[in-house]
Amino acid sequence: MLEPELVADVLHAARSGGAEWAELFVEDTWQTNLTLLQGSVKEAGGGNLYGAGLRLLYGTKVVYGYTNDTSRRSLLDVAQALAKSQGTAGVTGADGSGGLNFRRPEAQRLWAVRDHPEQVSKSRKLDIARRAHAAAQTGHVKTTDVTYLDVSQRVLVANTDGDWAEDERVRSRLMVRAIAEDGTARADGYAGPGASQGLEFFEGELPEHTGAEAARLANAMLHAGYAPAGKMPVVIGNGFGGVIFHEACGHILETTAVAKNASVFADKLGQKIAGTCVSAVDDGTVPGAWGSLHTDDEATPSERTLLIDRGVLTSFMVDRVGERQTGYRRTGSGRRQNYTFAPASRMRNTFILAGEDTPEHLISQVEFGLYARTMGGGSVTPGTGDYNFTVNEGYLIRNGQIMEPVRGAALVGNGAQDLLNITGVAGDLACGQGMCGSISGSIPTDVGQPHLLISELTVGGR
Repeated sequence: MLEPELVADVLHAARSGGAEWAELFVEDTWQTNLTLLQGSVKEAGGGNLYGAGLRLLYGTKVVYGYTNDTSRRSLLDVAQALAKSQGTAGVTGADGSGGLNFRRPEAQRLWAVRDHPEQVSKSRKLDIARRAHAAAQTGHVKTTDVTYLDVSQRVLVANTDGDWAEDERVRSRLMVRAIAEDGTARADGYAGPGASQGLEFFEGELPEHTGAEAARLANAMLHAGYAPAGKMPVVIGNGFGGVIFHEACGHILETTAVAKNASVFADKLGQKIAGTCVSAVDDGTVPGAWGSLHTDDEATPSERTLLIDRGVLTSFMVDRVGERQTGYRRTGSGRRQNYTFAPASRMRNTFILAGEDTPEHLISQVEFGLYARTMGGGSVTPGTGDYNFTVNEGYLIRNGQIMEPVRGAALVGNGAQDLLNITGVAGDLACGQGMCGSISGSIPTDVGQPHLLISELTVGGR
């Protein structure tokens, strides 16, 4: 994307004000969006995002700037402006005098893209969205909203350690919202699978299945009664149920929070923080998964990071600045939305590992409680992990059996406490896809878990 000589000159200019370390991130992203409302095209958009970000480190202090002009003059102007912001002391020479010897290790390719979005016609993409719309026309569904998305992001990361990494991230996704109505009641359902794949993804994850799943959920909840309120055992479904772990536990395992001591887990490394049936990972190496990367946005190879091993906290998610702040080993967790953001420690594909139980056995242990089959959005208090999440699809459990559907349920709890209250983990691990927002922007991540039994949880309802 840029010649090594230009990159070296920019990095040397960036260090002229005394920075200990500098990094250049260059990005070229193409995106396609197609939205159908009731089967008709509502929006057809997309475009190109191109530019570069330059980061300087003075100890743990970060100086960051960016530009959408990657000409030699513009990049040097940005580098010199950032360098001047720190004064003129400490002009470097030792590392730069002989020129940077960039290393280009061959990154391990974990998967390949077959049908690249830039080589596929708009009509084929539109057909995918229309197939999902048609499949959602079941039962009492009156309205559908279908969004097709593909992204191709090419990046170059180089730094004054001599690291040089290039990667291409291709992602495809389909999102369907179905609204069911019968004149007296109204309910909606949602499904939104995605992957780090080209359009071959829709051969395994059929658009018809996505449309039908959104419609099934809307129809199932249309005539549901209201959920009771109070403390009770809760079985949380697999897949997107992992959003609670992601939000209430995952974020406070990132060094962005740990280094500031803004995490209840900051001093718990090596200690028991969950039931012995609980192990969890953040894994950027799952082939084709929505949040996978060959290399992170700091040129660190992606990896599988074991966070919790049979209840014991074993690692945090660590980026370069977090490594300097805490002394913990980098885990390939430096991520950013695009070149206008400096990277920070972020999750990739974060999930609780499969156990040995079955969903049926977990449910059979509950005399009266809630089965939260699919979860919706919620809110979390940073640092403490206190949360409140809606249940999109819920059922009462009576005498160990799934009974009538209920609506309006919310789960209220604390991530750290709930980890200790998990008493059963099934073997049916699944993941769901989402966009995670935090200090370095919005990034694709997988959340996931098997079915879990939590012995006691506060359910908000009527």
